[in-house]
Amino acid sequence: MEVIAWLIVGVIAGALARLLVPGRDPMGVLGTLVLGLVGSVIGGLVGNLFAEGDQTFTPAGLIGSILGAVLALVVYRAAVTRRTA
Repeated sequence: MEVIAWLIVGVIAGALARLLVPGRDPMGVLGTLVLGLVGSVIGGLVGNLFAEGDQTFTPAGLIGSILGAVLALVVYRAAVTRRTA
């Protein structure tokens, strides 16, 4: 059941990141899902540096996932732009 929750949070975080960062992204739902999951990992790692105790799903964790997905999207765009330029 946790995996389904991770996938849902991943899609939400990836979609919000794509809405927050202006520009075109040639990725579909699967790309958005992967972006959100990568963002969740980044956000979770940063969150664990500052948090204590047991970590469960929190609104702050969702915000961290979105911010991590924005960071991952910016890095992805920079890598794709360099490769095609």
